[in-house]
Amino acid sequence: MKKINLLPLLVMLISGSILAQSYDILIKGGHIIDPANNIDQVMDLAIMGDKIAAVEKKISPKQAKIVVNASGMIVSPGLIDMHTHNFFGTVPNRYLANSFSAVPPDGFTFRSGVTTVVDAGSPGWRNFELYKSQVIDASKTRVLCFLNIVGAGMSGGPREQHIADMNPQMTAMVAKQNKDHVVGVKLAHFHGFDWTPTELAVQAGELGSIPVMIDFGGSNPELPLDKLFLEKLRPGDIFTHAYAHVNGRTPIVSENGKVRDYVFEAQKRGIVFDVGHGGGSFIFEQAVPAIQQGLKPDVISTDLHTGSMNGGMKTLNNVMSKFLNMGLSIQEVIAATTSKPAHYIKRKDLGHLSVGTEADVAIHSLRKGDFGFIDTRGKRMKGNQKLECELTLRAGKVVYDLNGLASDDWNH
Repeated sequence: MKKINLLPLLVMLISGSILAQSYDILIKGGHIIDPANNIDQVMDLAIMGDKIAAVEKKISPKQAKIVVNASGMIVSPGLIDMHTHNFFGTVPNRYLANSFSAVPPDGFTFRSGVTTVVDAGSPGWRNFELYKSQVIDASKTRVLCFLNIVGAGMSGGPREQHIADMNPQMTAMVAKQNKDHVVGVKLAHFHGFDWTPTELAVQAGELGSIPVMIDFGGSNPELPLDKLFLEKLRPGDIFTHAYAHVNGRTPIVSENGKVRDYVFEAQKRGIVFDVGHGGGSFIFEQAVPAIQQGLKPDVISTDLHTGSMNGGMKTLNNVMSKFLNMGLSIQEVIAATTSKPAHYIKRKDLGHLSVGTEADVAIHSLRKGDFGFIDTRGKRMKGNQKLECELTLRAGKVVYDLNGLASDDWNH
């Protein structure tokens, strides 16, 4: 009997099997918007382990264990919410520092496509170690932080007025010791007619080679906003609550409906304008005319805490949707929540879908219909489009799947 050599057939079967399973997840047919890499088209994206393995026009579904049909949907890098408050705890009367008004990240991030949050100053250098063990180390969400210039953090009331507890040297030292987690310095809620806290925060930023985020206002009389923009802050420093109108701070849109000239000058100079919606820091009366006149936000963020999430803010998707309906393009909105915040916090590893990077990916539906959006004064703006997160991957793992895109059908 003639012997049949089965080795070539075996090799073909083995190689075919390997080819068929070369990727863990394939996201197929989605409109990829990746501003950092100038991608804005329908493409396929493949993931192997915790890394992005390929971004190509066509990838065979036979090569993947799980195929996600993203046809008609938007695929973006995992979103970065650059202004949140996550130092949750049980200490009474401590506002956002180890207390009840802050929220644990994982319950509010993945369902909005957010894979990275940046806490805007909840801890200071005195309690950062507790924050790290209680929040950063315990969360699946990537948690970064602006370190409060006040050593006790954002603990509310007179503690945030304590200039003697604003220590640039200690703040910079703790920031350098935790450079994987601390990306900036925060000043907030100071009420005195005094530039000292601003100057101390900037000094800490200089010592730590990191940007400063400032929540400005509260003094009577008002400290001049043009001096803050053009003299006190450095290019790359961040002005948050950009579209607010609150007591003690000059609004960027004047009483005659015009954006003040020095505000445009500040943005050209490199001052970063962050939305920081919050529970009291975003009104259409400021945002709509500002955007119509060309003052668009550099970063779109939530200022997430219990006082904002059940009000007009709701989620990062909801805030993004407001800006879509105020005239920003979907590309601008995605950039303001991915590549741009990553750039401002100096994290080149985040905010893009480059091959070899950690696979943080969000898939969104852009729904059309009749929607309403609320600002922090309870005023409603109608809109006809709304962004909704369908699926979120964090480090290659499916962490949120609204409609089971990554699941097999149940056959009965």
